[in-house]
Amino acid sequence: MKTETINIDDIGASIHLSTFCTGEVSEFHAMITISANGEMFEGQITRLSAAEKSLRSLSQLDGAKPVFKRYFLSDATNQQPLINDSNECTVSYIQQPPLDGSKVALWIYLQKGTEVANMNESTIVTHNGYRHIWTMGLMNSSVDTSYMQTWKTMLSYIDILSLYGATLEANCIRTWFFVRDVDTQYAGLVKSRRECFQEQGLTADTHYISSTGIGGNPADPKALIQLGCYAMTGFEPAQQQYLYALTHLNKTIEYGVTFERGTLFKYGDRNHIFISGTASINNKGEVVHVGNIVKQTERMWENVNALLSEGGMGFDNIMQIVVYLRDGADYSIVKRMFEEKFPNTPYVITLAPVCRPTWLIEMECIAVKEAQNESFRNF
Repeated sequence: MKTETINIDDIGASIHLSTFCTGEVSEFHAMITISANGEMFEGQITRLSAAEKSLRSLSQLDGAKPVFKRYFLSDATNQQPLINDSNECTVSYIQQPPLDGSKVALWIYLQKGTEVANMNESTIVTHNGYRHIWTMGLMNSSVDTSYMQTWKTMLSYIDILSLYGATLEANCIRTWFFVRDVDTQYAGLVKSRRECFQEQGLTADTHYISSTGIGGNPADPKALIQLGCYAMTGFEPAQQQYLYALTHLNKTIEYGVTFERGTLFKYGDRNHIFISGTASINNKGEVVHVGNIVKQTERMWENVNALLSEGGMGFDNIMQIVVYLRDGADYSIVKRMFEEKFPNTPYVITLAPVCRPTWLIEMECIAVKEAQNESFRNF
């Protein structure tokens, strides 16, 4: 894997790019950030779009197509209508302000060597007998509680999966739940998700799904919940393995929530790891280092490393990171720590309260490593 930072000084933008090339399929994760320059949103989104165009023109990305995008916005309700995206792929617009002072940042995932199509609110990627289903930006504001909005949104997603002969229990690999006013609305999400999962065959005796549940406002001011998902068909159950790191973490069901800490997915030529939103917690489910952002960040890293190690990887295999902070005043400390720990890894630091008030920071990541799994088809 190769990581690089491309500074585009004439437009005040930076592209933080990771590239993984092996076999027939190449993968690219990019975080595009811009300097604020005292501009209104229109100026900033214009420069961000120019930076994306520069990314797409790089020789190593020739022929690559976007699989999904996530815009991190400072005011989603007013800014989403001003974004003129091409709709090449499924897109998430979420109010999680970048903490570098700008109004917008972009995470974009691209692939080369696969067939990519946009349909039924999803990006469908097909190659070598696998069908990958990326679905972002799902929400339902027709009801007025987080409990009911979660139910209706999940049912919509289940309907989408059914179009491809897939189910939540058998095929969904990763979810993201963004919650408006997470301190008051998260409980409704948790209850609704647990009940929906139970109905779909996801229990403590089977498995759950790697996930992030985090503060974030959808563009629709009436929406309390926004959902993003990744699912796949065409794989064997043995290709998927859940990561627990029980020396550092406990199973989430022990404190009433229903998600897996991480998922390892094996292909013939590579392994993927999806790390759920991970914070400063011990193996009894207790928040560690309450009130100390430095020690919470260090414990968070320790937990993530334990999960990656269980899946045969380490920090050098991380392709992208999203960092969520409860208190924007902690940004300078956390930015300095991440610059030292991950100098070349694409990441973005956003303002997004974690689901427990005493958690100051959370991160998620995706990692990849070359492998030779002869029992499975290549990616």
